[in-house]
Amino acid sequence: MIIHVVQPGETITSIADLYNLPVNRLIVENGILNPTNLVVGQTIVIVYPLINHTIQEGDTLENIAEMYHVPLMQILRNNPYLSNREYIYPGETITISYDTDKIGTMSIGGYVYSYVDKDVLRKTLPFLTFLTVFDYRVNENGDINDLDDQEIVNMAKEYGVFPMMLVSTLSERGVGSKEAAYAILNNPDTQDRMIDNIIANIKAKGYYGLNQYFQFIVSETQNQAENFIIKMSTRLRSEGLRYTITVTPRINIEGTEITYEAIDYSIISQYVDAILFLSYDWGYSLGPPASATPINIVSEEIDQLIKIVPSNKFVLGLPVIGYDWELPYVPGYTVANSITFDTAIQIASDNGVPIQFNEIAASPYYFYYSMEGALHNVWFKDARSIERITRLIPEYGLQGTSIWNNMFFFTQMWFVINNLYNIVKFLN
Repeated sequence: MIIHVVQPGETITSIADLYNLPVNRLIVENGILNPTNLVVGQTIVIVYPLINHTIQEGDTLENIAEMYHVPLMQILRNNPYLSNREYIYPGETITISYDTDKIGTMSIGGYVYSYVDKDVLRKTLPFLTFLTVFDYRVNENGDINDLDDQEIVNMAKEYGVFPMMLVSTLSERGVGSKEAAYAILNNPDTQDRMIDNIIANIKAKGYYGLNQYFQFIVSETQNQAENFIIKMSTRLRSEGLRYTITVTPRINIEGTEITYEAIDYSIISQYVDAILFLSYDWGYSLGPPASATPINIVSEEIDQLIKIVPSNKFVLGLPVIGYDWELPYVPGYTVANSITFDTAIQIASDNGVPIQFNEIAASPYYFYYSMEGALHNVWFKDARSIERITRLIPEYGLQGTSIWNNMFFFTQMWFVINNLYNIVKFLN
């Protein structure tokens, strides 16, 4: 796998000629929306096919998979556009396998809201081990809301993906409720009511487990959180359900020193199947312009947390949303616009600005002026970011990663992951 960075004067045709590949292959495999106006600094992933198949009359994806002795999901991962196609046509060529050496095997989770576009979901599911449906909320009485998510749960199972229900104390506006969190942690009866409601919903919808989002595990509430997790784990495991938690480690910076709030996850890790660490202390909408999950910080985070969490229960959260800040940044006032990879490329293309790359953070960024004359700063993730961050997983022996979020299909990210890793599928 080669990650080509567009240089001044290059075109999609010149790059295709350089690597002796068809132009359309580069466009489709990378999801390029600006082929006639590439941006200097834009990444294009180059991978050569090992086996192609030309569709014959009477072929189906299932019998093609059997013919080559490969899983159907491999066919869909190598040709994501097929997921939203009802038919395949004689004369078409699809990729059976690529000429790459995988560097590891890992589980991959993804978060979606219940209103996810079903076409996006179909393209995404072949790449996932777990699908976590976000936006179940619990209040201070232990009651949870309902979601229209039955179709999502059913689709996940069709693609061999574990559907997971996520519960948090976030409000409808996405703000964490300390009141609800503390009421639950300190009231055994409320805990029992909450657990009963969760298990009833899991059984009714057909989920295979729970992902519980803890925003407020701090040193003062650690004992209560541990006791609650043990209680939840006991109930869920008695039902044969998977139990994971998502936490956001609190990070402090003093000068050049980075420290984490002293939370001992060693006890918690004994009672859960995985702990997903999702850090949002950099590069989020209310924060100053920066990369989300800069690799130098992520590496330090893993170095510290791996001492207290078994690597096989450690899941690395991977936010893939980009942000666009208007400058100057004013704390408490400036709110960045969240953007996708495609939007980040389009903004750079529309404004004729080159994309730069911060090697320390492993993140692309650029500056541009809006039509109103305001200076903006954009940070996002590209193929280089994805490759370097995901390589931490086999390096540290982690269980896998989980993508925040999967409401859009990030073609280039999945192309990189698909060519570097074998993806765990528990269901056939």
